[in-house]
Amino acid sequence: MNFNTDAGLVLVVDDVPENLAVLHDALDESGFTVLVANNGEAALLRAAEAQPHIILLDAIMPGMDGFETCRQLKANLATRHIPVIFMTGLTEAEHVVTAFAAGGNDYVTKPLRTSEVLARIAAHLQTAKLVDQARSALDAFGNAVIAMTPRDGKVVWQTPLARTLMQGYQVDAELPAWLQATQLAHSQGLSHPPLMLARGARRLIFSAAEFSENEQWMIVLREESDTAQIEKLMASFKLTQRESEVLNWVIKGKTNRDIGDILGTSPRTINKHLEHVFVKLGVETRTSAASVALARIERS
Repeated sequence: MNFNTDAGLVLVVDDVPENLAVLHDALDESGFTVLVANNGEAALLRAAEAQPHIILLDAIMPGMDGFETCRQLKANLATRHIPVIFMTGLTEAEHVVTAFAAGGNDYVTKPLRTSEVLARIAAHLQTAKLVDQARSALDAFGNAVIAMTPRDGKVVWQTPLARTLMQGYQVDAELPAWLQATQLAHSQGLSHPPLMLARGARRLIFSAAEFSENEQWMIVLREESDTAQIEKLMASFKLTQRESEVLNWVIKGKTNRDIGDILGTSPRTINKHLEHVFVKLGVETRTSAASVALARIERS
């Protein structure tokens, strides 16, 4: 039976050299590229560096056992997505529960039957391949998306664009707290505002797009900047740059005095600019101006 999966990379972790040799030969004959590690610490390093498609992990090893190794793999964003199949001679219910609680995706029992191991690998690789294709499609269309588990606020996976956008923003404390508040509101049939994180003139906005009570929440990211928004306002309404700057601060709820302090001019001058903005937008109030401007920006 041929389980060739287009040169999948498998990391085998076992402290018994004979087990490593048998698995290496069987996997190699089936077309896989094989990496080996004989302890938990080495497994963590190899998994992070090589990014294998799947990990075969011995449950009982001296030092860091397989359960703790798996917990650390799943705690690391760089290796969290890699499926883990436990290899164990322990078939008692508590050991199976421990394996899944540690983040394992499946298990096979010792003595190993290579045909079963290969079949399990093929099944999990096919699932992982479909997930990777979906993530690649999201990123190809310019989508910045992360998936988070609602129970603990951990990031399960993210598109490359999302990873790039989050660099430089302090998300560790803010994001889990926002997710918890959003989850509470959702359970009560209510909506919850997006999370906005600022970095200078730029803002990263997180919006919950898809809810799953027990699995993953899909969060969509977008980045905005004052410069980009001012340029959009200028193009959309034929405003001058100063008029666009004033309108940008009106959208943020600033008073004429606040805007004057920010732009280094008087509230009276700000009011004159606003009069021109009202005419160009066809409105009569600050609230209407902000509403019209936001609606146009969100469509563009």
